[in-house]
Amino acid sequence: MIRINLLGQSRPKNKRAAASAAAVMEIGEVGSPKLKIILVLVAAAALNMMYWYRLDKEKQSIATKMQVAEQKNRELADVKARYLERQRQADSYKRRVDVIDQLRAGQSGPVNLLNTIGDTINGTETVWLNTMKDQGGSVDIEGMALSADAVASLIQNLQKTGYFKNIEIKETFQDDTFKEMQAFQFTLTCEKAEKAKS
Repeated sequence: MIRINLLGQSRPKNKRAAASAAAVMEIGEVGSPKLKIILVLVAAAALNMMYWYRLDKEKQSIATKMQVAEQKNRELADVKARYLERQRQADSYKRRVDVIDQLRAGQSGPVNLLNTIGDTINGTETVWLNTMKDQGGSVDIEGMALSADAVASLIQNLQKTGYFKNIEIKETFQDDTFKEMQAFQFTLTCEKAEKAKS
């Protein structure tokens, strides 16, 4: 019987050499497709393992950063809550101060009106005041004067105060109850200027 060695290797003389030859046969030669596939699979497994290792490190880093960020977020949330509480207190205080200022301004408003009209009536000769009604945006004045010129002087003096922006005569008539002298009854409507309303 003739034996042909197709592998190009010498025949091993003992069992150990036979086993290594069998291993060489199973894996194949250096240029064989089996060996290339195994090398590609080992390289792919190594690359996959390195990529997984890198992703695992990134995951741990992100988890650590996330814990730090959550801690900082809790601290900032506490600071924000304290800030908002103090802001509410400041707003409440400001509203109270505004109400007090508004009440003080409301107290001085009628006093200023009475002083302005009183000074104007006293500064106009032969004019007397009977009634005065504050209607909010306007003031109704009823009085008596000894002449029509005195009523005109009163209107002019009221305009000079700057407290009123528009003054109209509602009515004026000569009072016949005074026989020995001439007397005129008048009613004026005085619209307050913006500064007088506040």
